[in-house]
Amino acid sequence: MLEYRIDRHSGVATYVQIVQQTKQALRLGLLQPGDKLPAAREVVEATAINPNTVLKAYRELEREGLVEARRGLGTFIRKALGNAPADSPLRGELADWARRAREAGMDRDDVAALFTSVLEQQFKGGGEA
Repeated sequence: MLEYRIDRHSGVATYVQIVQQTKQALRLGLLQPGDKLPAAREVVEATAINPNTVLKAYRELEREGLVEARRGLGTFIRKALGNAPADSPLRGELADWARRAREAGMDRDDVAALFTSVLEQQFKGGGEA
């Protein structure tokens, strides 16, 4: 089951972190259509956040058509996203690259900035390079 990790120092709203983590799990194939998201109560217990924050995130995911709430049953994934399975060979290559960047003395923020700039260059305007 998906476990949310909330970074209170990131500057990103908590509900947005939940939405982003859910989308990432969908893109990686960790969540599939029909899978059930954790109950809001479970997320609250695991993360010590306000229940309304979890519900706001789930409503946003529902508005985007990614999940559906079934009264009395929970919230379920409606559709998959992307094509980046967690077992992709590219993941290993990226992990090697990140390890080399760390060994070269780069910290997490440096790596994120570099990676983001390359992504923006390669996927200008959201399209293919």
